Amino acid sequence: MSDHVVETKGVTRTFQMGDVSVHALRGVDLCIQPGEFTAVAGPSGSGKTTLFNLIGGLDEPTEGSVFVDGKPLEGMNPRMRARLRLDKIGFVFQAYNLIPVLTAYENVEYPLILKKVPGDERLKRVEALLGAVGLEDMMHRRPNQMSGGQQQRVAIARALVCDPVMVLADEPTANVDSETGQALLDLMRRLNTENNLTFLFSTHDPMVMSSARRLIRLKDGRIDSDVRQNGDESGAPVPAGA
Repeated sequence: MSDHVVETKGVTRTFQMGDVSVHALRGVDLCIQPGEFTAVAGPSGSGKTTLFNLIGGLDEPTEGSVFVDGKPLEGMNPRMRARLRLDKIGFVFQAYNLIPVLTAYENVEYPLILKKVPGDERLKRVEALLGAVGLEDMMHRRPNQMSGGQQQRVAIARALVCDPVMVLADEPTANVDSETGQALLDLMRRLNTENNLTFLFSTHDPMVMSSARRLIRLKDGRIDSDVRQNGDESGAPVPAGA
């Protein structure tokens, strides 16, 4: 594993809207180290979603470079990017993005089928993860038979099943009540602490911001502040853009 799970160097993303250039990101330098529990916050239009799309290999920067686990995304074709996502990045979305016709078990299993993992290994991994997120008794239910919080737990298990180096969680508490959101955060914090798994959140939720050990605020496409909090072992604030 690289010293950095994610690194961006001078990342700029400009969108052309007719005759108008929209600067979503403006020269963002960012390093995320293994085991971080970091939230990226900012108002709508600050660049959070664009940054996550670039880190996840779903988009390409206009200028600058993105590295995931030490590998540059520049020059990767779509198949290579898809493989990188499958092997290295777990995604948790605010809308869950579960496949409605599949059970909880089958939703979590699906990435392993894509990786051609043998059936006995798939069974062991999926059952262990659904147990870890407290859904061992619901593994044969479909999404429409589960609450929002239960669906998000399935999504978290699916994000972890391929043993990624990082989980990208885009507004993971947006569609659940505050009690369920806190339970989901507690679950992810436990997974972070016990497994040294890196979590990077995009959020508007003050609860997620206060739970993070590092809080990065974006404003107008730039890093406005970058601060360690909640007793993070590094202690000192991080300069913006560090």
